[in-house]
Amino acid sequence: MRIRLNHTTPVPPFEQIRAQLALHVAAGRLTPGDRLPAIRQLADELDVSTNTIARAYRELINAGIAEAAGRRGTRITAAPPVAHDVAQRSEQIEQAADRFALTASELSVTTDEALEAIIMAIRRRNDRRSTPSYTAHATEAESPT
Repeated sequence: MRIRLNHTTPVPPFEQIRAQLALHVAAGRLTPGDRLPAIRQLADELDVSTNTIARAYRELINAGIAEAAGRRGTRITAAPPVAHDVAQRSEQIEQAADRFALTASELSVTTDEALEAIIMAIRRRNDRRSTPSYTAHATEAESPT
């Protein structure tokens, strides 16, 4: 499992971490029962505060993706709903992304602004829904070196 932070985006680190972990769940790289890295361990690896990791984990717990298991750490609770036809789902997502990218380009929107708009739209949509949602909007962007 790989998590990378993009320090040039306006998306807060906890949100990038949460989104990438949710993406790993959605892609099947993390499955129910899998243990997430210890908060301190992941904070050290990503060079962020333990509070940042704790908040990302809390967000996953609140969304029903993970559960706190006391001394056993934080574990994945359930996999997100999977489309019956993965290829069709991937194609639909790609088409939607292409339409959004075209609109963003026509409006001269920067990549960071476009990503922030997507994140905010997903958050608004999730706030209106009563069921847990699984967003997978973060990319594994490289940190500036």
